[in-house]
Amino acid sequence: MGDTATSRRAFLRASAMGTLASFVPLAATAAAAASGGKAAPAAPAFPPAPLAPQPLQLLPAGAITPTGWLRRQLQIQADGLGGHVDETWPDLGPESGWLGGKGESWERGPYFLDGLLPLAWQLDSAPLKAKAQRFIDWTLANPWPNGMFGPRSNDDWWPRMVMLKVLAQYQELTGDARVVPFMTAYFHYQLTALPERPLRDWGRMRWQDEVAVLVWLYTRTQDPKLIELAHLLKKQGYDWQGMFANFSFKEKVDVKALEAKMRNGGGDVFMVDDGLQVHGVNNAQALKASPVWSLISRSADDRAAIHHQLDMLDTYHGLPNGMFSADEHLAGRSPSQGVELCTVVEAMYSLEMALAITGDAALGDRIERIAYNALPGTFTDDMWAHQYDQQPNQVEVSLHRRPWTTNGPEANIFGLDPHFGCCTANFHQGWPKLTASLWMATSDRGLAATVYAPCNVSTVVRDVPVAIEQATDYPFRGDIVITVKPAQAVAFPLRVRIPAWCRHPVLKVNGTAVAVKAEAGFHTIERTWKPGDRIALSFPAEVVTEKGYNNAVTFVRGPLVFSLPIGESWVKWRPRGLTNDWQIYPTSAWNYGVAPEAKAEEHPIGDRPFAGASPAVTLSIKGQPVAWKAEEGAADPVPEKVVATGEPAVTLKLVPYAGAKLRITAFPALSGTPVA
Repeated sequence: MGDTATSRRAFLRASAMGTLASFVPLAATAAAAASGGKAAPAAPAFPPAPLAPQPLQLLPAGAITPTGWLRRQLQIQADGLGGHVDETWPDLGPESGWLGGKGESWERGPYFLDGLLPLAWQLDSAPLKAKAQRFIDWTLANPWPNGMFGPRSNDDWWPRMVMLKVLAQYQELTGDARVVPFMTAYFHYQLTALPERPLRDWGRMRWQDEVAVLVWLYTRTQDPKLIELAHLLKKQGYDWQGMFANFSFKEKVDVKALEAKMRNGGGDVFMVDDGLQVHGVNNAQALKASPVWSLISRSADDRAAIHHQLDMLDTYHGLPNGMFSADEHLAGRSPSQGVELCTVVEAMYSLEMALAITGDAALGDRIERIAYNALPGTFTDDMWAHQYDQQPNQVEVSLHRRPWTTNGPEANIFGLDPHFGCCTANFHQGWPKLTASLWMATSDRGLAATVYAPCNVSTVVRDVPVAIEQATDYPFRGDIVITVKPAQAVAFPLRVRIPAWCRHPVLKVNGTAVAVKAEAGFHTIERTWKPGDRIALSFPAEVVTEKGYNNAVTFVRGPLVFSLPIGESWVKWRPRGLTNDWQIYPTSAWNYGVAPEAKAEEHPIGDRPFAGASPAVTLSIKGQPVAWKAEEGAADPVPEKVVATGEPAVTLKLVPYAGAKLRITAFPALSGTPVA
């Protein structure tokens, strides 16, 4: 996913039922699914023994629908490339191999569906459901005789891993009775085929994505062959936990040395371990590897290993937007380095899964940091164009050479498929899967508010249908109102995540204040819930400064990271069907050192929630011009010691990170207070 190497393109061109245990499908048919029917609300299914118990579980797909600003954001995606990319991009057009055509037949069709499918149902959009259904129906109707599925032009395991994720969501959304036997037949075939045709390259690095689906299916069928297959995938897959236990990639990848090693040993940087193990998207997907495997191994060490993994990435490659640098390989801590959009959405999905498996509230904080900054920060406000790489310190978006490790000159522009088209297909999962992770079930048969955004929930708790309305303008505001509406009074624990950044949270139940006790980051409310019971949360957010690379200063308020917007001159580079490719050149100064004090001011939240033209929150800080330059369209690494130019200090207005497409997010710190 995401390289420009000609060998990879050559690879793409070259690549171009068993017995079931007891399984009762939901009361929906394939015909109902095809017509847009919905499955009834269902209780979540926790993994049974011998799988390890997990404290939280994602609700069935479709149980959570967006409201408020989040629904507007999802509609923006649907009105932009998210709902129309197949109409303007041949790789997802009618000749797609995943529609039976002779076009692109590898990962792009499954990637597209992995976000289109939940988006269509969350918005209850008949046109989007119909688009997704075409791919689903072709896939389910055309299995190979041996149990394999997908386009006949390649037999790579990797794209099937993505389509399996799609099919699991689809079964939960519709109850289509075709899915479980179809998946079972494939897994039984794969179990017999892997010894002679083992995992390679991308599939070998991403085995954990398939194991997650195996766990999903085992939970429904208790087929022992699925556990056997999981062990085989783990054996053939890359040892991510071992790599991070002895993490040696502590500097920006020296791509010339890496390429030289490849030439001497054969192969290339994108197809052998030396390149794949430092590949950004692989590392994002690997964040789920240890938690997912802990369900099989039952090892507490496996379950906890994600924290060390994140610590290594933060320590040596961490960026202010919650991500780690990878452009396209690990690139150090300078905020002028980039991170790929695929890496962003895959990190979110891995963390969402890990939050369910570990129950660790800190992962919810991380998800919000990424989702409310890095995710919208790499799109135009209308979501008709995106970047391949974004930078926290992004002073120009152009075709100039940048300090990337392995990416090319198109990687930073906004467009249809800049640099490489994997992100064009894969970005769709970001917002819909975040929506699907806002609430989770708890192992003691309750519910948990895990990530905050406006939504409605429809589920079953202790055999009672329960609806929840969550009204909030979070992350732009700190107040959240949760209204619980069970079909009848029912007792169950309800947990609310207390963000680690909030020093003085306030909690009221039906107007009565409750002392907050955030055990492991969650406060638990035990009561018999009656229709209309109301929880009011308030998370007052202070402006804090965080120190980063070369002691650079970043301003943060709650989940939001703030940036100095640089004046933007948009230049259309070329038309791309329904959209365009764009370069952006700066029209204002950006090289400021800053003092640490900041004042926040709230504003109305616009129709486009993250748009820089109507920021919902701004910060005022003092800055002074300093000696700090750009070269070839990229800001030099933040200077550790700055020399002021002697010009007067000015008041700088910062906006949420995503609102500034040209921006400075990490500033050199001035000693003392600037003289006005």
